[in-house]
Amino acid sequence: MMEALRSMAVFAAVIEQGSMNAAGRALGMTASAVSQHVRLLEQQHQVALLHRTTRKLTLTEAGSVFYRSCAAMLAAAREASVQMAALRDEPVGELRIAAPSGFAGGVLGQALAPLLAANPGLSLRLFFQDEMIDLVQHRIDLALRAGNQSDSTLVARHLADWPFVLVAAPSYLAARGEPQQPGQLYQHDWIGLEQDHGLTPLRLQREGDVEVLRLQCRIASNSMLSARAFALDGMGISMQPAPEVAGELAAGRLQRVLPEWQAPALPVYAVTPRRDVLPAKVRHAMAFLQQKFTRG
Repeated sequence: MMEALRSMAVFAAVIEQGSMNAAGRALGMTASAVSQHVRLLEQQHQVALLHRTTRKLTLTEAGSVFYRSCAAMLAAAREASVQMAALRDEPVGELRIAAPSGFAGGVLGQALAPLLAANPGLSLRLFFQDEMIDLVQHRIDLALRAGNQSDSTLVARHLADWPFVLVAAPSYLAARGEPQQPGQLYQHDWIGLEQDHGLTPLRLQREGDVEVLRLQCRIASNSMLSARAFALDGMGISMQPAPEVAGELAAGRLQRVLPEWQAPALPVYAVTPRRDVLPAKVRHAMAFLQQKFTRG
């Protein structure tokens, strides 16, 4: 089949160039090799495609019909090449991004809005879930993942280290009081991130002092957004990514708890399946994400 397609391309070149010699020069072949391709086509289809004279070549009726199909095949191949080049060089098509639910709070939108505005041929499809998603199976172009990455089938690029802060609604702190030391968190309602009601380890550091607490969850969730919503509703204290709650803190809807104590920063990575060449849409998206995560 591949040889037949090659012969069709050679035949189309003969017609477009006007002679076998010219077709040979255009294709980097000898005229005899070009002639051989045409003879193979005629033998295969049991019909003459060209009238040959010493002065010129003219199409037979069958040759004219066959040439239209050959030309359409080449046009489709050229169009495919143009589309592949566009995917390589320009951010076009559907960009599929997976991320934990905690990133649904606005950071992704803020990072990628300029990319979408500048590229009308690009669309965005987001998958927010805290469970690990198979990038290949779900045709994910790019995933955001937190924590150290060890999957050798993926390529991970470090974006930033996100600081975490303890927060609560002003109404909760007004009713229950503000803890002054980490140990006082045991006296408060803790909104933890897990799927059961087990103990949640919390490590806090202030200069040379380190406190490791195992807090009993009053509310446990596997969703960062859900935990944030409960905190906003005055249901307890939660640990949240600082960039994701900056707006709530500035507006006074949330308040820092133990601001002089620091929780460990969490490394955030952009993860892609292993590919020799990334499409332009992925390269550009990673650049915009890197800029957003670096500047905050």
